[in-house]
Amino acid sequence: MSGHSKWATTKHKKAALDAKRGKLFAKLIKNVEVAARTGGGDPEGNPTLYDAIQKARKNSVPMDNIERARKRGAGEEAGGADWQTIMYEGYGPNGVAVLVECLTDNRNRAAGEVRTAMTRNGGSMADAGSVSYLFNRKGVVLLPKNGLSEDDVLSAVLEAGAEEINDLGDSYEVLADPADLVEVRKALQAAGIEYDSAETNFLASVNVPLDADAARKVFKLIDALEDCDDVQNVYANFDVSDSVLEEVNA
Repeated sequence: MSGHSKWATTKHKKAALDAKRGKLFAKLIKNVEVAARTGGGDPEGNPTLYDAIQKARKNSVPMDNIERARKRGAGEEAGGADWQTIMYEGYGPNGVAVLVECLTDNRNRAAGEVRTAMTRNGGSMADAGSVSYLFNRKGVVLLPKNGLSEDDVLSAVLEAGAEEINDLGDSYEVLADPADLVEVRKALQAAGIEYDSAETNFLASVNVPLDADAARKVFKLIDALEDCDDVQNVYANFDVSDSVLEEVNA
């Protein structure tokens, strides 16, 4: 029976992965639709749409789905929803600050989903402004190393307004003011450097170090929040060392 049992477990894991992938597809498609609505349906004239399409394609979203979302957002096809961006703030286990970015057509549903995920997983909601001051909005570009040195990347993006380059192991992270994100992206393209994603994120100015037990609790909360259909992104100000991460994954 062990083989059968293993297959049942594998099926369960695959179903969970497929569900996650389905949710990721939905979020990426929503981003394309909103970008087209906000800045027009031409990716060449709308950098946010261009990047939303690139990110969707890199995550294997079918081109037909992407194109339909672009058309809905641009008003070329009926059926677009009235998406609104809402930020919720809260605290997770160990006092970790949490920012939850929702893209929703139903504020009450989004608020209910976020509140439930928080309270069931050791978190609590907070008033607007309670934790957002701990985060800075930044333009973030991720690019694979592909044999590039930090100096190669720096010389390409410095004039475009890049503020910082971080070595993440097999990739680089380029940080910039959100207003300079398009110029940084163009500079990389002009230098023939491929990048994986370019978007605005919230980065914490102060991080809370976590041990393995606290890390498990915080990860569980973030998973629950990311499972909510209306949640696009979750930002939190925790720091987990490599040794703690190994312990959590063991």
